[in-house]
Amino acid sequence: MTSPRTATAPPDTDDCVLLRTEGRAAYIVLNRPRALNALTHAMVRRIDSALTAWETDPGVEAVVLTGAGERGLCAGGDIRAIHDDARTGGRASADFWRDEYRLNARIARYPKPYVAVLDGIVMGGGVGVSAHGSVRVVTERSRIALPETGIGFVPDVGSTYLLGLAPGELGTHLALTGQQVGAHDALLCGLADHFVPAELLPRLVADLAADPVREVLARYVSEAPPGVLAGQREWIDACYPAERVEDIVARLASHGARAAEEAARTLGTKSPTALKVTLTALWRARLLGPLERVLEQEYRVSCAALGSADLVEGIRAQVVDKDRTPRWSPATLAAVTDDDVARYFAPLGPRELALADGHTAQEVPW
Repeated sequence: MTSPRTATAPPDTDDCVLLRTEGRAAYIVLNRPRALNALTHAMVRRIDSALTAWETDPGVEAVVLTGAGERGLCAGGDIRAIHDDARTGGRASADFWRDEYRLNARIARYPKPYVAVLDGIVMGGGVGVSAHGSVRVVTERSRIALPETGIGFVPDVGSTYLLGLAPGELGTHLALTGQQVGAHDALLCGLADHFVPAELLPRLVADLAADPVREVLARYVSEAPPGVLAGQREWIDACYPAERVEDIVARLASHGARAAEEAARTLGTKSPTALKVTLTALWRARLLGPLERVLEQEYRVSCAALGSADLVEGIRAQVVDKDRTPRWSPATLAAVTDDDVARYFAPLGPRELALADGHTAQEVPW
């Protein structure tokens, strides 16, 4: 007779996601190190299938997520594929996001400890498969970011929900600038829970097969090295509470702090449309309630971005041609109208992503 664990374990046929069970833990390893473990649709489906099997497996008490290689957990989605899809008017990206956002919601509600190791680079979709987990571990090598405005896109994978919960205006700052943060700042912003020195990760991950998560963490968690955001709260909290991105940029440029001036210059390189949509998305996310509602809104926004000129141009400039000189359209914040922004939040009709009790995202008053 086949044992229950063998019967429920997903078949290990895709080496882009390595799955195994050992002792009391189940392990997910993102395994595309040459692509910084960037997510594909097949990888999302495989992770979801594994979580389905392990949810009812009495032998699995915790799930552990790590990334192969030395560079990072996950650099996000495959944006070259998104670029090609957007250029040809395809639907593959929308189908990918539908399953990805469902996975993000599932991770957030998973009934067993979901231990995500955010070591090295963690960006975009990498945040989605890790920062919604119940136990999020960072190291001195962690570099976490939502850099979407730099490619004409908008932070997604539930990040507008997470950043909306960050203290003061830190979330707004990170969403608009795409700034990378280290371990201490990730803890401050609520993107992580525990700091563990990178050299101890192999032992921590191995111990989870033998002992409960709480006991293992107690052995390895320590104080994170100092960050930078706590010392920048004064100008961040003073400059970012505004209804218009133009006002934020003006405040940053005139504040006097060198870091504020640098932030203003950074915003000047981003897609004006993406900046305005991102600010609106953050404001609306704070009013929507649970994560599922926010993911529904993000799906609307992402699908709208798929048909925008800025997404194609941003990926071209940053990833394809790498000339780092995107030609945004519209080219200035002043030229982006309220109607331009509103289009990103328009209902999708039968194509809506319904996660919150089967109902689609509610309308938020402008």
